Amino acid sequence: MLNRRYLRIKVYQALFAFWQSDAGSAARVEKEMSLSIERTFDLFIQLLLLFGEVRHVASERIEERKRKHLPTPEDLNPNRRFVDNPVITLLSESPRLLAEANRRKLGWMGHGELIARLFKEFAAGEKYQRYMAAPEATFNAHRDVVLALFLEHIADHEPLHDLFESRSIFWLEDLDIACGLVKRNIEQLRSGDTDLALTDLDREPTEEREFVTLLYRKTIDLGKTHEMEIAAKAANWDAERIALSDMILMKMALAEVKTFDQIPVKVTMNEYIEIAKAYSTPKSTGFINGILDKLFMEGKDNGAIKKVGRGLLEN
Repeated sequence: MLNRRYLRIKVYQALFAFWQSDAGSAARVEKEMSLSIERTFDLFIQLLLLFGEVRHVASERIEERKRKHLPTPEDLNPNRRFVDNPVITLLSESPRLLAEANRRKLGWMGHGELIARLFKEFAAGEKYQRYMAAPEATFNAHRDVVLALFLEHIADHEPLHDLFESRSIFWLEDLDIACGLVKRNIEQLRSGDTDLALTDLDREPTEEREFVTLLYRKTIDLGKTHEMEIAAKAANWDAERIALSDMILMKMALAEVKTFDQIPVKVTMNEYIEIAKAYSTPKSTGFINGILDKLFMEGKDNGAIKKVGRGLLEN
């Protein structure tokens, strides 16, 4: 299952779009939310495919140098350590990855210039040059240089960011979670592996889908009631003066704390405070914390908030 905070952010973005559009079609926005979550896995696969593309560029450079009019001994006997890197080979030739990419119709056709620039920047770096110059390389060294390629170049490559931004306004959150999945898959590789595990694609989406769907729908269904409750606790503030982002986050928190009886109250509180730090005003965290604290206490007292199992944990 995807990280719960990421899923909450996806629901928040969908609710913001819904309420900002003067209560447009809730079903349409919900469908777009589900597609957005699935696009994260497309991005995950596409990032993994980049390693094969970078390897192809490196291999092409070796062949071009061999074809020079006056090739040097180094051109004719090139250092193939990166091209033959076993981790790169696994990433480039994984049957499961290639099958999944084909099923999702993903690839990098038409982006050769971007990939060539990416490899050029990487090859000019100290970690690549140290790796290529070392007397020998262990499997860990092979994996480390691939992680360096990903974390220091692919994940931070501005032309890639521009490409992803052109596809989705929520690209930053999508990229963040997809990069985490890529990093984890590379770190799990061991000498002797014959294919990528891609365990993240084996997820059972039922729990994930149930969480986002219920949270989205309950926040809308209980929206009017929760807005009145929030307004009653917001001294010197009427509902119309509360920022839309703050109102949505508080409505979500109230819907979550009443709907999911196995999520502790403290977890819900902390999660929405953290999301508020990224999506609301500097003063929002204190305001949201104060309002939710009052409403959560009241909900416990009147029985509106009931927890079982893990939901009873407060530490």
